[in-house]
Amino acid sequence: MTIQDPHNNEFLAPRSRYYGRFTPQNLAFNANLQEFSLRVNTICSLETGGKITPVEAWQQLKHLWRQLEDSRTALGIIAESDSEEA
Repeated sequence: MTIQDPHNNEFLAPRSRYYGRFTPQNLAFNANLQEFSLRVNTICSLETGGKITPVEAWQQLKHLWRQLEDSRTALGIIAESDSEEA
């Protein structure tokens, strides 16, 4: 198995199947959410291992969170708490 092997990527970052209410937007957001989760795990591991500082980890996590929020907004997915306020 080489680094370029697509099975290698599946081993390191397996994707879970989506079982929620299907819409193209929900499916796209789920993919973004899984990517977010993988990257959070990587950042946590780097910080735990001393490869990055807690401040760097925090900054990267904030940036990832903003990207996920932007994705949700761009896809038109409204949180239940957002719809209750409207």
